[in-house]
Amino acid sequence: QVQLVESGGGLVQAGGSLRLSCAASGRTISTYGMGWFRQAPGKDREFVGGITRSGMTNYADSVKGRFTISRDNAKNTMYLDMNSLKPEDTAVYYCAANVLGIATMNRNLYDYWGQGTQVTVSS
Repeated sequence: QVQLVESGGGLVQAGGSLRLSCAASGRTISTYGMGWFRQAPGKDREFVGGITRSGMTNYADSVKGRFTISRDNAKNTMYLDMNSLKPEDTAVYYCAANVLGIATMNRNLYDYWGQGTQVTVSS
């Protein structure tokens, strides 16, 4: 079993930055694919971006060029650096892990999920 805990959320003004962390425990995540998703009130959970076991990344068009995903396998942690934040980025952000090692936008392929951290961007 893998436990995932997100941290780093908070309130930030538009144009600001935040760094989210996803700390894993229970197993090493070096062979797992990892993803970030977000869910705004009244909306479906959507893919933000992901990182494969080899470190390749992909992003949703809405965040491309503003968000960066990285992983530190030595710390068993994944990160989401968010810059140029917009009010429409306001959501609960979740990290997830899959045993396939891929960075898929298909949330059904993820085996483990964190509880989420709130990000609020004020205008």
